Amino acid sequence: MEGVIKESVSIDLLKSKMDDFAKERDWEKFHSPRNLLLALVGEVGELSEIFQWKGEVPKGLPDWKEEEKQHLGEELSDVLLYLIRLSDICGVDLGQAALRKLHLNALKYPVNGSSNEYENVNNTYSTTD
Repeated sequence: MEGVIKESVSIDLLKSKMDDFAKERDWEKFHSPRNLLLALVGEVGELSEIFQWKGEVPKGLPDWKEEEKQHLGEELSDVLLYLIRLSDICGVDLGQAALRKLHLNALKYPVNGSSNEYENVNNTYSTTD
């Protein structure tokens, strides 16, 4: 694949690249938390459009064309990059926040919990949407 850099990718690497990208274009003045959040929401909307009329799709997207998967990767990347930029501008260590949230979720949903219990909760919410 042309233009792909083969290196280990971390949140810090992406944060640095996003910061450099914005500085090189003098876009920092536009990167307020509000503006970044609104851009992120717009990108989530574009991501949603990809799935809008497909119904449920199996894991791995085996019936999707390569171009569709590439487009999905681009939209997922847009969401990720705006999220990383927003967290950086807000002074939130996204990696540490994510690890903390995983820990909190593990406490909230212990391993000995029944998956049926969680499915019942999800079914209750999905029928009222």
